[in-house]
Amino acid sequence: MANRHLSRSVVLQTLFEWDFRHLSQEACLETLVRNATEFTPQGGDHPFMEELLRGTLARCADLDLVIGKAAPEWPLERIAPVDRNVLRLGLYELLFADREKVPAKVAINEAIELAKHFGGENSGRFVNGVLGAVYKELGEPGKDEISKKKKEVPWEEMPQERLVGAVVYARSGNELYLALVHDIFGHWTLSKGKLTPEETPEAGVVRKIKEEIGLNIEPEMRLGENEYVASDPATGKKRKHVIYFLAKSPFSEVELAKKGGLDDARWFKLQDALDLNFYEDMLPVVMKAVEHLGADAKGKAKIKTN
Repeated sequence: MANRHLSRSVVLQTLFEWDFRHLSQEACLETLVRNATEFTPQGGDHPFMEELLRGTLARCADLDLVIGKAAPEWPLERIAPVDRNVLRLGLYELLFADREKVPAKVAINEAIELAKHFGGENSGRFVNGVLGAVYKELGEPGKDEISKKKKEVPWEEMPQERLVGAVVYARSGNELYLALVHDIFGHWTLSKGKLTPEETPEAGVVRKIKEEIGLNIEPEMRLGENEYVASDPATGKKRKHVIYFLAKSPFSEVELAKKGGLDDARWFKLQDALDLNFYEDMLPVVMKAVEHLGADAKGKAKIKTN
């Protein structure tokens, strides 16, 4: 493991030089050989270094796009060069590496350690925040793995977090429309967010939809509830309980708030919405809304899932 950590350090240094000096890929690979020879004289894992560097360079455009969407308040050129390349390296391993060889949490932790060692005072927290946001959007792979060093917390003893979400619809002329949000991994899904302790679910969903997509909604009915376990790097595992509503809105402009994980929000005609790429756990909620709205499109279009 220490050997792999050193190898990642060499790759990071090489990426930094490539970025700073605007090297070609061929020159970058030559720089890697030089750095590896200089900094791992006792025999670093050269095949691993080359594979990691080639993969990061090949996916750089995609990685930069994810960074921009996960940290919209930080344009890529404003991110410190070390932090920028730590994120590229960490995201490549998080998104494209073999998870059996590099579990998601290992990819994140390694990137944080590189940022702390080579970056500024706040680099570790910044990298943790960006990679953590992407990790959650991925569905927190590996979150249910039980550490041999930690005692598993029973379900009933986990802290609970309350959330609300909604299938938002509007009528315009003879058409029904649904307002949906799009995440950075290519799925259309429902707007949702946390409740404050003093809020009712109805008041909370009105506030969250207004904050996230700028619509003034009127909740009409509860579509269902679900509960799942999520892992927070700071507080550990918690139960997330989500209440979903069907909510009516005027057919007005959708304005997506700037936040990590989402890159678009718009209205879709109901028929068109049924052809979108939804997350599988959203399907029962969406279909219950469709059935309630009396749509006859249910049998005419097959919903796509991943």
